[in-house]
Amino acid sequence: MTENIKNPRASKWTFLIYEDSTPSDYLEILNDIHIPFMLSPWHDKDIDHKTGEIKKAHRHGVLYFETLKSRSQVAEILRPLNGPEYVEVVHSTVGMYDYFTHAETPSKEPYNVDDIQYGCGFDLSEFLASQNQTGQINEILTIIDNKDIREFNDLVRIVREDDTNLLKLLASKSYFFSRYIDSVRYGRLDREG
Repeated sequence: MTENIKNPRASKWTFLIYEDSTPSDYLEILNDIHIPFMLSPWHDKDIDHKTGEIKKAHRHGVLYFETLKSRSQVAEILRPLNGPEYVEVVHSTVGMYDYFTHAETPSKEPYNVDDIQYGCGFDLSEFLASQNQTGQINEILTIIDNKDIREFNDLVRIVREDDTNLLKLLASKSYFFSRYIDSVRYGRLDREG
């Protein structure tokens, strides 16, 4: 096995902290390391399917680094939290909301999104918006259809005034939306003309 496989480098890492071993000032500790983070609600109702007993209360956490870090670097950074044993690369942020709240897993105990904790510049509203990108795309398409948008700049102006979270999605998918507006406009011209 190579060192890369044993100690991969990534910019997003997840970890677990346990209520019975984590310092009571864990939020202050996380804020003091100056790395954007998010913590799940306390998972204190999870059932161990092997034993049928409730698992130890724990929180899932994610650190968002600006540069790549190795597992050993992340473990060292987290040592003041009494060294979380579980430190893994986040392969997809799309499922993090479900992971934190069990929103899409009806067989597991649901947790309240309002109990998510975060800090050091992490934007929870932006994160939650990104979890429902399909819904946001449909919302923008509805705006185009309902407001009879014929030019991309009109759409940008409306979205900019109404919802800055949608504006970020619009900027990242501008080609898609401009092509949709073009097809709607030309479709109308064909029907009218």
